[in-house]
Amino acid sequence: MLQPPLNSNYTKYITNDFIHGHNTLLLYIQRRWMTSSKRVQDRSKNKRVHDLEIATEKLKVISKILNLFEILKGEQENIMPLRNLDQHRKQINLPKPHKISDFLRKSPKLFELYKDHRGIVWCGMTEKAEELVEEEEKIIEKNSDKAAECVTRMLMMAVDKRLGLDKIAHFRRDLGLPMDFRKHWVHKYPENFRVVQPFKPYDEGEYLELVSWNPNWAITELEKRVLGIKECLNDGDHVPGLLSLAFPLKFPLTYKKVYRYGGKIEHFQKREYLSPYGDARGLKAGSLEFDKRAVAVMHELLSFTIEKRLVTDYLTHFRREFVMPQKLMRLLLKHFGIFYVSERGKRFSVFLNEAYDGSELIEKHPLVVWKEKVLSYVGYRGKKNKIESYEEFSNTEDEALLQMVLTWRLKSSDTLHQNSLDTASNTPLDITSCDSGALSMTYKNQS
Repeated sequence: MLQPPLNSNYTKYITNDFIHGHNTLLLYIQRRWMTSSKRVQDRSKNKRVHDLEIATEKLKVISKILNLFEILKGEQENIMPLRNLDQHRKQINLPKPHKISDFLRKSPKLFELYKDHRGIVWCGMTEKAEELVEEEEKIIEKNSDKAAECVTRMLMMAVDKRLGLDKIAHFRRDLGLPMDFRKHWVHKYPENFRVVQPFKPYDEGEYLELVSWNPNWAITELEKRVLGIKECLNDGDHVPGLLSLAFPLKFPLTYKKVYRYGGKIEHFQKREYLSPYGDARGLKAGSLEFDKRAVAVMHELLSFTIEKRLVTDYLTHFRREFVMPQKLMRLLLKHFGIFYVSERGKRFSVFLNEAYDGSELIEKHPLVVWKEKVLSYVGYRGKKNKIESYEEFSNTEDEALLQMVLTWRLKSSDTLHQNSLDTASNTPLDITSCDSGALSMTYKNQS
């Protein structure tokens, strides 16, 4: 008689078919047990840093504002019908049932809503917003050379010395690149990189390829800090090799298990690893050296960004190019003294702990200062004692204003009824969505 294998991963199934004089058919089918992994929220709930969660909330708000700036900049005269903004919900990152008009009304100093003579509601930037956009363009142009250095160093870390332009586009804002960097900016530094299509005609995608290796840039930011180097060395003979540097660690005060894992942490810090700029094709995936080098690569990438923060989805896009492990999130959570993963929103964000003092960056890039300036014109203010979700963003003054306007609408129902007929094909918009200084409609004369 067939005996089952001595393995608990096998399950016995007995068929219901009985044939004359034959034994019951026994089938032993292997059952694969999956590892019971917890969600990121569950694994990191005891490691949360309140100050960095506040920074995440601020970044979520400013990201929506900047997306709206880009959309309106692409329109003629920087204005567009409000109903057309609904097509850009994914880009704005404002899912339903949130109203775009409600979000715009929270920033009356940056956006204005008005109706034309046909009753169509339009959205545009205020004069202050247009000034801020021009200021951003000047800052990006002024720091363009530094952004080119960061992009070149990313190409130097890549195993094939090239990266897809579509992937670099995810890092555009994080690196401080202009909005049209694919058309003009990439051709501005021919001595550093060039645009190629190496897999044509099978792949029409464009790639950015390294033109010349700069040994002065093959020094990690951690090496500069340890060695006290503020600028790149002028040593043309520098060759990246093995390093034995300890990463700066910063744990939350409420986390007590650091004493339990102190020995493992010390062993990790003393371990040698290959420089992110070295050739890592010979490393064995899963080895201790492989993992520490992956930590060094992520540390270097986060050091390039203006906010020392990245969306984890964007990091996973570069696993093959930078020779990083498949389970990147597990590595980030494991070394949370170096990195901090925030799970707020649909996409997780990873921070470089050493770059922050509380919720503020220690060294602020000019674009970070500019973003803080933009955020000062937004109605939302982050509070350290409690982090409100986006759904809870409300203003009691707006509610009182709503009651006043509803009363006013009842008194002038005839006039408003005529306006609603002009926009019957669209969803009726509450009059409170029209920004005004004294409950009056604002009209713009179009040229």
